[in-house]
Amino acid sequence: MANNNSAKKRIEIAERNRLRNRTYKSSMRTLMKRCFSACDAYGSTPGEEAKASVQASLREAFSKIDKAVKVGVLHRNNGANQKSRLSSAVRKVLEPTS
Repeated sequence: MANNNSAKKRIEIAERNRLRNRTYKSSMRTLMKRCFSACDAYGSTPGEEAKASVQASLREAFSKIDKAVKVGVLHRNNGANQKSRLSSAVRKVLEPTS
């Protein structure tokens, strides 16, 4: 348990940051899963509507990842890695190698 005021304040700040980070990470994971599921849906039934859904979900996920990096929730290399995972999955579905 904290004994002085500054230590008590740091505990409060750490808890506030933990909750903020958790919301960013949770929504980022949700958007990434949504993008992966849109890729699967496009792979099973390709069409213009499914392709638009994949691109929209990719855009939303990229935006959330960039915001998480900007706020400091994610390290920039981690954000780049997640964006690379998403873009490679989308590329694999939209542009299959013949």
